[in-house]
Order: sequence, then C-alpha cells, then structure tokens
Amino acid sequence: MKIKVGIVEDDRAARENWVKILSAHPKLTCVASCATGEEALKLLPGCRPDVILMDINLPGMMGIKCTALLKDSLPQTQILMVTAFSNNDYVFDSLQAGASGYLLKSKSSEEVIRSIIEVMEGGAPMTGQIARRVIEVFRKPSPPGVVAEAQLTPRENEILQWIAQGLSNKEIAAQIKTTTYTVGKHIEHIYEKLHVHCRTEAAAKYFSGTEKAVLPRDRQPKLPALR
Repeated sequence: MKIKVGIVEDDRAARENWVKILSAHPKLTCVASCATGEEALKLLPGCRPDVILMDINLPGMMGIKCTALLKDSLPQTQILMVTAFSNNDYVFDSLQAGASGYLLKSKSSEEVIRSIIEVMEGGAPMTGQIARRVIEVFRKPSPPGVVAEAQLTPRENEILQWIAQGLSNKEIAAQIKTTTYTVGKHIEHIYEKLHVHCRTEAAAKYFSGTEKAVLPRDRQPKLPALR
C-alpha cells in the first residue's frame, strides 16, 4: 500500500513540483496539495494522509499553528516541517506543536522522500544541523540558581514563568495586560540575561533554577491535564 502524502506549501511552483515527484514514486502518492494553512485544515482531515509536508512561512496562519491544529484532528498523521527557517525557536515550537521531523529546503527531493519513508517506520528525520542543535540544547544543563543570578526584574521573572508554561507572546500579553510588542522586548532582555537564544532554552533554565518568584494564586498558570 502506498504512503499517502499531503502538501502544505504556498509557493505554487514548488507545490506542483512536489506533486509530480510524489506521484511518480512507486511507494508514495499525493492525496492533496494546499497553498495555505486554512485550506489544509479544511481539506486534509478528509483525505487522511499518512504524512504531511508542512511549510512554516505561510500566508495567514503559520505552519506551526496549522501543525498543532491538524494533530488534533489527525493524531496518527506524521508531519514533517520542510522549511528554509533554521532558528531554534521555529525548531522547538514545531516539535512542540506535534511535528515528527524538521527538514531544511536545501535537502534534495531524494532525501525528503527517504525522510517520508523513515518517519513512517518510526523515525524522526531531521537535517543534520538541526539535529545537532537539538542535541546541544539538552547537553547543556544549567547550574543551580542561574535564573536568580541573572537578576531578572519581577516582570521578567513573571514572563519567564509564562514562557516555561508554553504561553505565546499574545497569551502572555493578555495575562499581564500589555502589548505583544512589550512582551517581546521583555523576552529579548530575558534572553540576554540568561544567555539563551530561544524559548525552550529559557524554559530549561527556569526549571533548573532554585529561586523563582511566585505568581499570585489567582494568576498561577493552569497546567494541561495529563493524558
């Protein structure tokens, strides 16, 4: 039985090229191609692809959000991010949203096809430089007290706690009644003080710290229920 693949890519030429490549492969078949995340949410659940190739920089809804929403309706579908973006935030946000692999567009079509087959066999394919970044993040435990020693302001410490709970800038802004721009500036200062480059690294340092400010009881983050 052929592996059913869905495509979410806003570049028309690239999208049509992938349809041809997948359709010509003896082990694969393209069941749908979408130009936007919104179109993907309407079309892909009915097609039930085994694997989705997902771009990140889409018009309207970004690919990471689309990934999270598709995983709700298609929990068994494997989603591979295929993108030009390699910064840490995009990598870890994609994985947290439910992606099973992260490939750069610099990979050849043959490598992407191998990754589709690999993810169906239980693998988690990643471009080499991306895999190395993931490994490096988890190889560097923070020394105790690093958050306290960074001398974060009370507001920065509060925002760091929301980051550690997985809230987006927009959600944090709503919690502390400010703008997303202001939250973004606070996060920049947090990154500088903690010597980190992404939300995942900041959260890791938060959880490794021994001294943290405590939010008022009525503003404590609500943790997701265990499944």
